[in-house]
Amino acid sequence: MPSIVCSAQASYKKLPGLLELSDSHLQWTKAGEKAPSVKVPHSDASSLSRSKVGAAQVRLKVGLVSDEAGHNFTFTSPQAVALAEREKFEAELTNIIARNRAGTAPPAPQKPPGPTVAAATSIPSTPKPSHVGTPARPTPQLSRAPTSRAPSVASDARGSGTPDPTNDFRLRKKVLLGTPELAQLHREMVMGGHITENEFWEGREHLLLAQAAAESQKRGKPGQLVDPRPQSVDGEVKIVITPQLVHDIFEEFPIVAKAYNDNVPNKLSEAEFWSRYFQSKLFNAHRASIRSSAAQHVVKDDPIFDKYLEKDDDDLEPRRLREERVDTFIDLGATSVDHDETGNEKDVTMQAGKQRAVLPLIRKFNEHSTRLLDTALGGPSTKRRRTDSGDERISQIDLEDLHDNQASTGILLDMQDRQRYFDGRATSIVDGSSAGPQVDFPEALQQAKISTVGWSTNLTQLKVDRKAGDGALVSMTQNVASRLDVKSRKHDIPETLFRQMTTCQTAANEFLRQFWLAIYPPPTEAQALAPATPAQKAAKAAKMIGYLGKTHEKVEALVRVAHQEGVDPARVKVAMKPVVDAVDKALEFWRMKNAKGAR
Repeated sequence: MPSIVCSAQASYKKLPGLLELSDSHLQWTKAGEKAPSVKVPHSDASSLSRSKVGAAQVRLKVGLVSDEAGHNFTFTSPQAVALAEREKFEAELTNIIARNRAGTAPPAPQKPPGPTVAAATSIPSTPKPSHVGTPARPTPQLSRAPTSRAPSVASDARGSGTPDPTNDFRLRKKVLLGTPELAQLHREMVMGGHITENEFWEGREHLLLAQAAAESQKRGKPGQLVDPRPQSVDGEVKIVITPQLVHDIFEEFPIVAKAYNDNVPNKLSEAEFWSRYFQSKLFNAHRASIRSSAAQHVVKDDPIFDKYLEKDDDDLEPRRLREERVDTFIDLGATSVDHDETGNEKDVTMQAGKQRAVLPLIRKFNEHSTRLLDTALGGPSTKRRRTDSGDERISQIDLEDLHDNQASTGILLDMQDRQRYFDGRATSIVDGSSAGPQVDFPEALQQAKISTVGWSTNLTQLKVDRKAGDGALVSMTQNVASRLDVKSRKHDIPETLFRQMTTCQTAANEFLRQFWLAIYPPPTEAQALAPATPAQKAAKAAKMIGYLGKTHEKVEALVRVAHQEGVDPARVKVAMKPVVDAVDKALEFWRMKNAKGAR
């Protein structure tokens, strides 16, 4: 019999029962029954989501490999207990799903490479040792490489292959969740059976590609300088130690990593190390504020951390000089020896040491910025290989943004009897029937010269009638005022009728979009989900025309409802007129096209 890992009282489809997680299955048993109604093997779990923080009901959704909708469970215990039970289920299922995606068996328990979440380190106002919980000791590599993150369980993308973004169900779902209006239209059109899933996304490939591009972007390193700030926890001022904070401190200040490796655990425990560090002069020297020097007089000497103190970097030349060559066009010292005749003394803004107290802070920011750039570029910037000076300078000012974009090929014109059209134009040119009126160019030039005689005198005598300008200004003012009046007034159309009008309009717009997509080729065939054959396009256009033909009936029904609700029917007709006109144009186009084909 499989052992039970965790269990909780939970409802499924509004029925009370017991939710259990064993070492092989996730199962739910209805209250009063012995056999489980839902039984999911570990290998079928593919995704996990839960209700928002602070929601009235504590819910957990488990997505399956064969069914993304999966199962929704609601924990029915008191909220505090329900939250704890959900956290336990979520932790266990997260590991299961991660193993499923990795395609590996459950690994043997082992010590994590990074430190566990450390207890808060108390920082009292007076420097004295404070009690700190002792976390697991981080490995020395923590100061060199970032802690790996666990794989996300929110995505259902499986396998090592790269799927087509336009056919990825997960991307479609995310786009719909992020756009409620589009999700509502999807429910009405696709789930209502009017159009297929692929037809709905045809012409909206750019939304899927944009979502895929957003997900593919990797989040860079935060630009904020590491500066732990005290927090008020249970009435005490503390600094909370986390594995990420420890890693950031070691990476930003290698001297702290060296002190850690030299003293923990032989001379100091983990708790004592961090407690003494946050009360030492070394920590205050690392603070990202010039005001940290004001706290020096309240910080006691520490025989261990004081050995790692460095002299303030406040000399005229920085302690760490840049090794790579600076490009001439951004080197502020490139012209330091120019203009001998007028003197080459540095401007006051370029003279280091005017305020020596700020130099260490400025250089700290510069070093931090250099590390950020190196991280973004994948490593320290390498020196450029010197070539011909002229080519090198041109390459620096040759900006890609200033180049002309490649011309678009456009959309091919699909016209009937193309050859007869060009033959007719060639015949008319030969006959001279299409030639324009004959222009005597010398005479035209002479008339143009005569018309410009005395232009300066005529310009001084020009008088602009104020009535035209005043009339235009009054018209624009009235237009803006009327728009503001419309926005400020709440419409008095009942909510039910307004929702019906909105539904009718969005449905008609979607049918129009599908119709014209079937008539005209897409802008780019490369983004099309599945290029349709001419017969399929004709069938789709005929289907959409059938839907569009019922638009007038729907609008008339809305007019009747408006009359019953006491709303002026003319307002509904005016509101729906743009859609009706667009539908009429599509119907007329379809009628003319069929009439030509029948001849």
